[in-house]
Order: sequence, then C-alpha cells, then structure tokens
Amino acid sequence: MRFVIIGGDAAGMSAASRAGRLRRDMEIIVFEQTHDVSYSACGMPYNIGDPEASMESLVVRRAEDFREKQGIDLRTGHRVDMIDRGKHIISGEKENGEPFECGYDKLLIATGASSIVPEVPGITNDGVYFLKDLRDGRMIRNYLETGSVKKAVILGMGYIALEMADALRKRGVHVTMVKPRKRLLPWLNEELSHVIVDELEKNGVELYPGHSVDTIEKTGSGLTVVCDDRSFECQLVIPAVGVKPNSGIAAAAGLDLDDFGAISVDRRGRTNDPDIYAAGDCADAFSVVTGKKVWVPLALHANRSGRVAAENICGMDTTLKGIACSAVFKVFELEVARAGINPAEARAAGFDPLEVVIASRSRAHGHPGNKTIHVAMTGDKKTGRLLGVQMAGAEGVAHRIHSFAVALHNSMSAEDFWQADLAYAPPFGPVWDPLLTAAGQLLRKSE
Repeated sequence: MRFVIIGGDAAGMSAASRAGRLRRDMEIIVFEQTHDVSYSACGMPYNIGDPEASMESLVVRRAEDFREKQGIDLRTGHRVDMIDRGKHIISGEKENGEPFECGYDKLLIATGASSIVPEVPGITNDGVYFLKDLRDGRMIRNYLETGSVKKAVILGMGYIALEMADALRKRGVHVTMVKPRKRLLPWLNEELSHVIVDELEKNGVELYPGHSVDTIEKTGSGLTVVCDDRSFECQLVIPAVGVKPNSGIAAAAGLDLDDFGAISVDRRGRTNDPDIYAAGDCADAFSVVTGKKVWVPLALHANRSGRVAAENICGMDTTLKGIACSAVFKVFELEVARAGINPAEARAAGFDPLEVVIASRSRAHGHPGNKTIHVAMTGDKKTGRLLGVQMAGAEGVAHRIHSFAVALHNSMSAEDFWQADLAYAPPFGPVWDPLLTAAGQLLRKSE
C-alpha cells in the first residue's frame, strides 16, 4: 500500500511515523512545500523575545532523521496543487518549477492553517511580517537583529499578537496594538480581560481597540500605519488577526468542508472520500462539551489526529473522543488559560448557562509569593454540568487548567468536581483550590 501525506509538520509527520511503526511494508511518501518539518511553531514568539536564542532550536526532528532513521520518503520543496480523486493521483510543482505527480492508495491531507491577510493597502510592504511558520520566524529575527526596529505596530490582540507584544518589549521595541473591535479577546470574560489589559499597559504596551487600519504607508523612516482617526509611525508591522484552515486543495477536489471552512472529518479522521483522511489545523474536530463540530487549531490535537488517522489507515479502529478546546498562553508575567465554552457559546449550544467570577490565591494564606488568580467558571443550570472555565493570574494557572479539561472530557457536574480530592500544600495553593471555590460558587448560584 502507498500512503501519501500532504504536509510535513505536526499532523503529517505524526501520521508518517505512526504508520511506519505499524506497517513496515507500507510505502510512505510525504510532500512538504517548505524545508522545515516537525518544529515547535508555538515557541516562536518566545524564541524571538530572546536575543541569544536560535530559531533552529525549535526544530524537533530534521528531515534527514525521518529519511535515514525511519525510512520515510520525505520530499521537501514540493507543493501539492491538485488531487485527482478519480485517478488517485496528486500533482504539484517542485520549488525549481518542475511539475510532479504521484499516485496513492490512501491519502492524508495535513496542510495546516495560514495567517489571515487583512485587505489593507500596503500589507505587502517591506517591514510587514506575518508569523506562522519557521520561515516567518527567521525573517522577523533577522530583521530585529539589524537594530533598526525601534517601534512596532501589531494588528490584532489574539494569542500570537499578545505573545509577540511580550517578545518585542523584551527586545526593547516600543509596541502599539491596534484592532477594529472594542474588546481584547472577545471570548474572554470581561473582568479577566481587564486583568490582561492592566498587564499590557504596566509593561508599556499601547492599546488602541476600536480602530480600523486604512493603509500601511512606506515613509523615509520606515512605515506608517494609518487608521480612521490617527496614525502610528514604526519600522515593523506584524498582522496577527487570526488563522484560517488550508482547505482549498480539498475543496477543489470536492471534499466536504464545514461552516468554519475546515475539512470535515469523522472521529476516525476520514473525509467523505473513503480513501482520503485529513488531520491537524486544516480539519475540524468534535467538542466534548457540545458534541458538535468545532475548528480550534491546537498543537496536541494536530499530533493526536495525525496519529489516529494513520492507525485507521493501517487497519486499526481508533476514534477521537473530541477536544475540550484547552489553551494557555503567557503574556509578560501573566498566565491565561481556558477550557470548554463561555456563556454565549453555551447559550448558542442550547444550554442554560450560569457563570461565576471569583478572585482567589495561588498559594495558602500568608505564604510568601502569593499571587491573585482570577477564575470565570460556567455551568449548566438545568443539569449542573460544567461547561467551561477561564483563568488569569501570575502563578498557578497553566497547570490548573488540566484538571478542568479532564472534568469536561468526563462530563462532570459542578458537584462532582467540588468533591474531587485535589492535593494541597501551602506553596502550591490554598486548602480550597481556586477551581474548587468557583465550583462551590456555581453550586450555590444554582440553588
């Protein structure tokens, strides 16, 4: 059997590695349009913030390792442009312009996601850099190392935008953030949003929500970002308004897409073509909270979905249970995490949501180094089931999200979770953990 994979990052190489271990007799060919495979894209903002770091340190495994140690036919510099489902052939172009084609028995699409490019005049000017893959990271690092960047404007206020604000401030760059919407992270509870705003402003980041960008102009000193009622001079612009699934090749081949524009797959990673699977950021998933399709590009799910697709292609019967949409990021000294859905999402999914917001502590009362932890927890009034949580604090947030994610995977109620026997020691939290306190508040509010 010939197993062909389009895309050589998390999902694609996880699938190739798993298939290679399960079926020694299988011919595995991976086509990757860049020369970078298997790297930590999530680490790029943190890497950029460290002048002594090397972007190459984010590479987990090099192409040569897959070829020489695992016998995978990994073809970098190959861009796949078309899938002919009738003939079971994919075709494309090498980086030198030479066309190629390859037949397949089973195909996995693992083309990932790409940055959304705002429709703004000047978005292609020199000094405007997106951050999505390792090539982007290298270009931003090289540009910063010229020493010419004193001011930067970031378009957007999402995860990558906030992490890049932190990174650039660490490099001594003055940072201005601009977005059309009034709210920073619109999915986040408003009280917790204020906590992040305070942290950004404390670290010298200027915020201008509610401002649309009209154009990016080249000037003698660099660039000017022109908004509806003001402008910002800078030497670097980073558009970070979100990402979209790279599903165009699938759509052109007649494969089903979902409402998010991602490739629609079942719990085994199969598309509507029995010989074609999809995994990673180009494909959708199921929410463990609502049971409905969601599209949330997450590193762990990308790796896991690639592995599961390979297992099914190799004859196993493995299913993906779904995702809790768990996520965490760091901005300056603040940890911000989420799992599940917020009240608005819960209402849209047919729940009757209740939300509580509390402020607790990261350590026991009186223990030195105590930090405030803000928690917004959502449950269903009718059933008592937990639906989601959001947290922000300078300590103890990132790892607390794990227990709540497990609770969501097991459809636990606020009562069930409140009864959980969580560990206690003064350096790590109060007797009543912040999550237990929030669950208790939910119980009382539902009475």
